[in-house]
Amino acid sequence: MTPEEIKELIVGDWVSIAPEIRPSSTKNADGSLKPFYLTRQFKYMPGDIFELTVTTNADAYGKVPLAKMFIRGHMEWKGPHPIAEGAYKVDFKADEQYVLTPLLPAFADAMNQFTKGYDTWEVGKEQSIFKKAFLPFGLAEGQLFAEYDLIYLFNNMMFWGARNVDGRGFDKEENRPTNLQIPLVRKS
Repeated sequence: MTPEEIKELIVGDWVSIAPEIRPSSTKNADGSLKPFYLTRQFKYMPGDIFELTVTTNADAYGKVPLAKMFIRGHMEWKGPHPIAEGAYKVDFKADEQYVLTPLLPAFADAMNQFTKGYDTWEVGKEQSIFKKAFLPFGLAEGQLFAEYDLIYLFNNMMFWGARNVDGRGFDKEENRPTNLQIPLVRKS
C-alpha cells in the first residue's frame, strides 16, 4: 500500500488490544530496566492530524492507572521502512497539545517533587506540559515532543514500532524502531 492508501484506511479510532509492556529508561537496583505498562487510544484524522492518549499503569493487567498523557499533533511520512513491505517511517510531532493528568496520589506526589513552575499536581487535574521544561519526560523549555516511529497495517491491525530493549526512546532518527509493537485495533 502507498502512504495515501494507508491514510484513508486508518481514519478513525484505534485502541490497544490489552495492556502493553515496554522497557522504561528507569532502572531497578540490580541495573535491569523497570517495566512500563500502558494502554493506547489513537485517533487519525485527515490532514495527518492525530490524537494519542496513553494511560500508564502500575500493574501488568491495567487495573491501577498511574497517569494519562494526551498529545495532539501532526504526522510526517518519511518513506518506506525495511521491517516489512508496506511499512513506512512516520514521525509523530506533538505540535498542538501535550497534557498530563495524574490518576494515582503517589504519581501526583512524585510530580510535585520533580517539577517546578507548575500548579500543584493533583489526581484528576490535567496540566499542559506543551513546550515547557518537564524533567521527568526529558523535555526542555520550548521543545516539541516528537517520536521517529513506523506504521504497518496487517489484517486490519495497526502496528507501530516496538520500543528499543535498552529503554532508548524514539527521539532521534538513529533510534527509530526496527521491530513491531503489539498492534492497535479499530475501536468498536
